[in-house]
Amino acid sequence: MRTCKVKMIWDNGIWYSSIDDEKFGLTLESGSFDALVERVRMAVREMFELSYQYTGPVQLIFETERMDVLKGLDDGKLYTQSQEFAIK
Repeated sequence: MRTCKVKMIWDNGIWYSSIDDEKFGLTLESGSFDALVERVRMAVREMFELSYQYTGPVQLIFETERMDVLKGLDDGKLYTQSQEFAIK
């Protein structure tokens, strides 16, 4: 079985994925995590078939990371670029 590590990053309202492999690199994006996982599954299968002529099982390991930019405090609320949280 082959193994493929996929880095998933949330940035500014969009999920990005990146894969660095010895024969190919792949970057995809989507507005939802689940949709991106499905896109990665299809793309990785195709890339392994084309690059390695490999059609066996591939284990995908997803590593996630989320980034937010803190804009500041205003009226007791913490504002980020993607969401607003009340501070108590």
